[in-house]
Amino acid sequence: MKPATAAAKLGVYLPATPAEFQDGPVSRTELDELQRTPPEWLRELRRTGPHPRAVVAARLRISTSGLARAGLTDPLTTEEIDAIIAESPEWLHRERATQAEVKREEQRLRERDAARAAERDPKGDRRA
Repeated sequence: MKPATAAAKLGVYLPATPAEFQDGPVSRTELDELQRTPPEWLRELRRTGPHPRAVVAARLRISTSGLARAGLTDPLTTEEIDAIIAESPEWLHRERATQAEVKREEQRLRERDAARAAERDPKGDRRA
């Protein structure tokens, strides 16, 4: 797979990885080994960053769209993420509330779909 795909699967920012990782394809076996026994560079990147947008969003408990609305387009380090959390700006509260509402709606839809599926008969036919 491409290094960018492997970096995404590992949850790291590709430009911060070593050149040998960026230069060539990564096999599934190599990826599995990196996940199973991460080398020091991978442990350090996961610990301190810089982190890709998806990781930054997850650590802030907001969406990647929320990052964009807040004007955060660059990768952030763990220290920078911690500073934002400590500062607790209004936009962070707003984006967390938005994210919570999205999660509630997703849960409602899952429950609705499960209820609809339970109404079907064993043959998969829908009731009239």
